[in-house]
Amino acid sequence: MDMPTIQLLFDGAVTGLVIGLLAMGIVLVHRSTQVINFAVANMGLVGSVLFALLVVRYHVPYWIALVVSLAAGALFGVIVDLVVVRRLFAAPRVIVLVATIGVAQLALAIVESYPEVDDSRNYPVPWTAEWSPTKNLSITSAQMSILIAVPLVALALGWFLGRTVLGRTVKASADNPELARLQSISPKAVSTAVWAVAGLLGTTCLILISAQNKSLTQVTTLGPTTLLRALAAAVIARMTSFRIALLAGVGLGLLQAFVQFNWLDQPGLTDLVILAIVLTAVFFVSRGRDTTASSFSFAPKVRPVPERLRRVWWVRHMERAGLLLLGLVAVVIPLVVTQPSRHLLYTVILAYAICAASVTVLTGWAGQLSLGQMAFAGLGALTAATLSRGLRLEVGDSVLTFRGLTFPASVLVASLVTAALAAVVGAGALRVRGLLLAVSTFAFAVACEQYLYRRDFFHDTGAGTASFPRSTVFGIDVTSQRAYYYLVLTVLAVVMVVVARLRKSGIGRTTIGVRDNPASAAAYTVGATGVKLRSFALAGGIAGLGGALLAGAVQTVPYADKYFLSPDSLALVSIVVIGGLGSVSGPILGSLWVIGLPAIFPDNDLVPLLTSSLGLLILLLYFPGGLVQIAYAARDALLGWADRRLGPPPEKSTTAVPASVTRTARVALSGDAVVLSVSNVRVRFGGKTAVDGMSLEVRPDEIVGLIGTNGAGKSTLMNAIGGFVSATGRCELLGRDVSRVGPALRAKLGLGRTFQAATLFPELTVRETVQLALEARGRTGLLSTALHLPHGFARERAKRSDADDLIDFLGLGRYADAFVADLSTGTRRIVELAGLLALDARVLCLDEPTAGVAQRETEAFGPLIQEIRRELGASMLVIEHDMPLIMGISDRVYCLETGRVIAAGQPSEVRNDPKVVASYLGTDERAIERSGSVGDVAAGTPSTA
Repeated sequence: MDMPTIQLLFDGAVTGLVIGLLAMGIVLVHRSTQVINFAVANMGLVGSVLFALLVVRYHVPYWIALVVSLAAGALFGVIVDLVVVRRLFAAPRVIVLVATIGVAQLALAIVESYPEVDDSRNYPVPWTAEWSPTKNLSITSAQMSILIAVPLVALALGWFLGRTVLGRTVKASADNPELARLQSISPKAVSTAVWAVAGLLGTTCLILISAQNKSLTQVTTLGPTTLLRALAAAVIARMTSFRIALLAGVGLGLLQAFVQFNWLDQPGLTDLVILAIVLTAVFFVSRGRDTTASSFSFAPKVRPVPERLRRVWWVRHMERAGLLLLGLVAVVIPLVVTQPSRHLLYTVILAYAICAASVTVLTGWAGQLSLGQMAFAGLGALTAATLSRGLRLEVGDSVLTFRGLTFPASVLVASLVTAALAAVVGAGALRVRGLLLAVSTFAFAVACEQYLYRRDFFHDTGAGTASFPRSTVFGIDVTSQRAYYYLVLTVLAVVMVVVARLRKSGIGRTTIGVRDNPASAAAYTVGATGVKLRSFALAGGIAGLGGALLAGAVQTVPYADKYFLSPDSLALVSIVVIGGLGSVSGPILGSLWVIGLPAIFPDNDLVPLLTSSLGLLILLLYFPGGLVQIAYAARDALLGWADRRLGPPPEKSTTAVPASVTRTARVALSGDAVVLSVSNVRVRFGGKTAVDGMSLEVRPDEIVGLIGTNGAGKSTLMNAIGGFVSATGRCELLGRDVSRVGPALRAKLGLGRTFQAATLFPELTVRETVQLALEARGRTGLLSTALHLPHGFARERAKRSDADDLIDFLGLGRYADAFVADLSTGTRRIVELAGLLALDARVLCLDEPTAGVAQRETEAFGPLIQEIRRELGASMLVIEHDMPLIMGISDRVYCLETGRVIAAGQPSEVRNDPKVVASYLGTDERAIERSGSVGDVAAGTPSTA
């Protein structure tokens, strides 16, 4: 490797300065609003193209046009905030991120509506002279502008944030939003200021880049590669540091100069290197802070049909009738419209719907926002074409030749290969979630477009194309466009049926459970790692299948022109969001809307507006659940009418212990055995010790209470026992050392856990939550469910029956079809206990089971907990601040202070211990008296406190 010349390094550093300034705009928006702005570059198009228009076409003086253009860019940022961001202010951040994609497309549409500019002219520059300080270095006027403007703008931004009232307000709102609100700082006003500055920075950057490139026609094509480099610099800066963002931009510019100088024959290699840098940076950023704060619970909710309405014939067939009608139209339309070009269009719509189904699985269910799914589709298409053509590999001195596969075999194998590749990519993103993953997958899409697609083994011999001719499928000729359309329609129907079946099974429940609450899912034996890898592989396989079929439609792989480029991945997300993210029918509706309408109505002036970024933004602002949300609203209204006609539902409960609780055969434990032993456990967070050498024991059929002040280390100790935090020391469960075992495996070994917040899984119903816990007794098989095997249906019916028994046993019958997010805290606590019954755990760790519960409900918890102990034969470790309850149900009690045990023994002993009185109960005699007695609560006597 050689070092590039001084001139190349200088050119790279100058380009990097602009990238760094653009990255500062990303950091600014993220610090103040927690949104990754994917429109940061395109927001500058409005002003930068206007600048060229004013100077070149209308001959406005340079500096006047510059001021007007910068003001236009800032004004566009203000409009974006007031019209889009403010409307979505309380929405999940991922929705705002998708909205920025729409804003980027909207900016491009605005620029395309401008009057034309003479393409033969260069982009305006303030002066035309060049400066050569040495014989090996020449500085153009555009580069001199960058050297002057970028440091000045960066310093001005630093002065604005540090010295002005508004700037300090921005910093205060970003660093401590709650404190900012207490000081009457309006977050919305801060957001408006931030987006105005972002528009100003974007306009400045694009004016500088365009002047350096000189061409007027390249202004609107800076696109993904420029955005990727700015995103990479922002991630290197951990989305917080302006200085590091600017320096990282310069570093990336130098890296690009170095790579291009040494590997000029490898176009796109820089983008592959940047992908590796992004993945590394995202990994370290995700380790350093919480990346799971952004909610992904934004998919439209589908309320289950009440059990008693399932007996009404038209209710049973309502959804099926709609799908059959849509299918009938899809079958008939190619017979009515006979042009092959229209058949090709319809096939493209179907193939896009298949690809969009992968986004439904990965983003809608798993909460992994992917902006690179069409890259997997492209790799699937190229792989299928390669397999169809045949392979010739040179291994040393020998040559291995593989004969080409048939068309259906090529498509199937390509789907499997893409699924495996997606699992590999997903393995590198297991720690990453949400918005940062969007950056990683976008980098993957750009790297595929610029580098991976161009590998020679993907192309025909001696050509730069990849042909993929189709012939027959299982003896049926599919060479005509109509026949191939029906083939793709059949595949789409199969994919939709499989996806719908997976969503209603344990596969869908565990995927959504891990998305909504990984900790609670792990406590129910569901590990996040396996679920995420399964989601990545399944989504990658579906995307590869859709991409291969899309390539078969045009019988080549247009990897450099359309379909499989990074903007197409962004468009695919828009398709799913417009249709309804997370819904099975959303990909079909979105594809018909975005791709179908403009082609079906080419002369309609309104359709392009509805299907473009403007249509996306309108839907996000008023129907964030997409088109399917409208259909769901009508469906729910119709079901509500039918339910009211049947009158109030009968109360459904049972006092008998269901077989799902008592059927598990257990080995009896001796009375002196220890079911849970904790020895010398320590937990540290940075320099703070939360648990300091704790030891305790829980014996068979024993309830052990944990008391202490807030911050004493009770919940942290329970997290250490459950494996949710890193700890030293030893933890034994049923005689087995589980100190180095993850939380999901500890749950499988018999450890049950509830959490103080009782969040559970907001997007699942009560029945689905209990069914998720029942996965501990037998996992739902992916293949058996997808293939609709009989034993898969039998297992699903058994889980539903067991879940209903447990729900009725705890008196939750009327809430069975209610979403957990809609329940009161007390009801969610009961649902948690139903999950523990489903787990059939031997040791239960209950973290403040009555927190947030009304007094009357609290009084009922004592007998309920003791009933569960008797039926399960389980031991319990309970954290509770309600002294009458904990003293009444506990056989022994530990009192903690600053992570250490200060008292242990019988409840009466601990209650009267001087250390406990001084540390926790206080010196007020009434507080000690109110701690209750064992006999009262055990007998179910309400406390008079």
